[in-house]
Amino acid sequence: MVRVGAVVSTGGAPVDEVISLFPTPFLRVPRAFGSELVGGLVAHFAAEAVRENNSSARLTHTAVLRPGDSPLFIEAAALITPKLVDFGALLFGERLGWSLKEMWVNVLDTGGHQAMHNHANSFVSGVVYLTATHPASQTVFMKSPGGTDFAFRNDHAGMTPGPFNADKWISPAPQPGDMVLFPSYLMHAVPPNPGERRISLAFNAIPTRLDSWGYTIAFGG
Repeated sequence: MVRVGAVVSTGGAPVDEVISLFPTPFLRVPRAFGSELVGGLVAHFAAEAVRENNSSARLTHTAVLRPGDSPLFIEAAALITPKLVDFGALLFGERLGWSLKEMWVNVLDTGGHQAMHNHANSFVSGVVYLTATHPASQTVFMKSPGGTDFAFRNDHAGMTPGPFNADKWISPAPQPGDMVLFPSYLMHAVPPNPGERRISLAFNAIPTRLDSWGYTIAFGG
């Protein structure tokens, strides 16, 4: 349990305080990958992305791979893993060891989209953007369906969306090499892409172990 004290103004009088209860962390890492690695991943894996996706006929991906399956993935994993440790400390309150469980490359051609989904059997997921992204197809994150919303919403043209009432959040415009990390349970999607081919590297990760008051679970790499 975390306790937050009251905010007091410099004059000594108490002031109102809005507290974000149980926020969801989202880590954005600009230029996580250099241009040489980004170019190498695009050149090698874009042609390997031949597996169809049932979301859209204009979306394909590679086979799901492990970091050791490619020297490029080994280099990528070396850059991703320290950020997983940092992000995991926010989720679990401890700097744990982390393992990249699987990686794959997505190719979204003009007109393609990715349906709302989350990632099973993992704790942290991430995306590294390998090409420019059209503003209309930036990744959108959503509240989980059937959550804790009121049964009746206030949703009309005159209301102002904010972090406490919006049901969607558009991630910042990425540049090639930018990376984002988020809890694997977080629902997300990619709207229809009106621009040029959009290529990204996605991955899932698990901690080496979790300990709940002596009940310890170790996860395989």
